[in-house]
Amino acid sequence: MFMSKLYAITDSQLMPGQLLFDGVNAALQGGCRLVQYRDKSGDAVKRRQEAEGLLEICHYHGARLIINDDPLLAKAIGAHGVHLGQTDGDARAARQLLGPEAMLGVTCHASLEFARQALADGASYIAFGRFFPSQTKPDAPPAPLSLISEAATRYPDTQVVAIGGITLDNAATITEAGAHYVAVSHALFNAPDIRWQAEQFSRL
Repeated sequence: MFMSKLYAITDSQLMPGQLLFDGVNAALQGGCRLVQYRDKSGDAVKRRQEAEGLLEICHYHGARLIINDDPLLAKAIGAHGVHLGQTDGDARAARQLLGPEAMLGVTCHASLEFARQALADGASYIAFGRFFPSQTKPDAPPAPLSLISEAATRYPDTQVVAIGGITLDNAATITEAGAHYVAVSHALFNAPDIRWQAEQFSRL
């Protein structure tokens, strides 16, 4: 069965209002089947409304919606899971809250030790990066490409996600190193034709 390796991450500044829904819908039309809703604003009402709207779109396309850094929101709307940064919440508590079937991702930067701890806490996937200069996280420490293959070898039953500055020009080097997913924000949602861009990423 075909499975796109594109993991789309929304950007609240790049995609305000209706652009959020239109952009995600276009990405899903292009083959993406995994979306992370990321909004760091403190507007809880807006975040819930947008998350619920995205979940409806994802259900229509048979895709999964992950909520960034908010297990309570993920639980409240019945999203498919949550993604946590190293300082954004307790992975073990999130697993207990969301149950065994939910997707739980943890940012591990460039650390296999962070990955080990994340898996001990119940993570479904481990995310490494940045691998290239990133507009979303310009201050994130760089990670070597070899980290992907090391993680894939050490944790063969765990999905490995790569994030940070990934574009159509460099994505193949990431998947060839062993990443199950490439997490993309600007290189997808800032494209003139988001659906076409998603189709290209989905062919990796």
